Amino acid sequence: MQRVVETGPYSGNGPISRQCEALISKSMGAGTALLTPSCTAALELAALLIDIGPGDEVIMPSFTFVSCANAFVLRGAVPVFVDVRPDTMNMDETRIEEAITRRTKAILIVHYGGVGCAPDRVREIADRHHIWLIEDAAQAIGARYKGAPLGSAGHLSTFSFHETKNLLSGEGGALLVNDGRFVERAEIVREKGTNRSRFLRGEVDKYTWVDLGSSYLPSELIAAFLDAQLAHADEVIARRRAVCARYRAGLAELAASGAVEIPPEVPADRVANGHIFYVLADTLATRMELAAHLKAHDVYSVSHYVPLHSSPGGRKFARASGSFTVTDAISDRLLRLPLYFGITDTQVDAVIDAVKQFYSKRAAAR
Repeated sequence: MQRVVETGPYSGNGPISRQCEALISKSMGAGTALLTPSCTAALELAALLIDIGPGDEVIMPSFTFVSCANAFVLRGAVPVFVDVRPDTMNMDETRIEEAITRRTKAILIVHYGGVGCAPDRVREIADRHHIWLIEDAAQAIGARYKGAPLGSAGHLSTFSFHETKNLLSGEGGALLVNDGRFVERAEIVREKGTNRSRFLRGEVDKYTWVDLGSSYLPSELIAAFLDAQLAHADEVIARRRAVCARYRAGLAELAASGAVEIPPEVPADRVANGHIFYVLADTLATRMELAAHLKAHDVYSVSHYVPLHSSPGGRKFARASGSFTVTDAISDRLLRLPLYFGITDTQVDAVIDAVKQFYSKRAAAR
């Protein structure tokens, strides 16, 4: 970062940005990575690349962040929400085909908490119906499915480096282009619809406006911050996995008693990246009481998504496919426990003790 400040360039698509992109592409084993200001921007870029337009439909889970829907609504498309599975919190792939219509243009899968959403099965569905597969791997960098990195199965995939993610740059994201047909246009759309990338490579003597586009470039300062994070990716992910394992072991007895639920073991064909550890209370009221109890013990815990299908925006811009039994149940009851690279074992144990204390007092009051 000091080198950027002293020598520049400051704007995007500089040497450090390209170095980060090379590292991401190498870690994925394939594809062309392009840094973006956020995962939201990467999703918008993906929508532009597959020519999403008015009346098109994009299938996605309801239990996800609003950017997944907004990126396509901005182009006039209709999100079609599907329920999730209770074992992975990912979109139920067995319910995707019933949501497909003649208007379906793409399927967007989200790897919740860094646990894979069966991308091979969804890709088979997408290919059979001649529609695009986009992976939202915002939470999934460093995670795998059947040995392959999450983000490597979709035609296009997106990543986040927001401060809440495993690897961070404050804000920041990336688009991974796995389908070579999109590479040249992706560079153009990201550079405000110009062929500036070709100009920077010396392939043309000037650049000009050639296509739709917007400003989807992060600055070199953001790239410099990210570069250091990428260099320590294995260390960061290993620590987060260790924290999840400590939570699981510490709360196992409480979960076995039925007082609270913890995440199921990750399926054997997947490797998670330690992004999230949560508990499921029996009711919304209990979750709120537990959160208040933890706060009183200086433990910061948070819920997660409000289901998009029941949100005001979801009712206005999208449609639902089927029922949402799992989504509605987990969204009310889920509480995320503190999880970050710098958390100590002592702090993790204090969180575990505070959760146990809550349920011990609850049992005694009955």
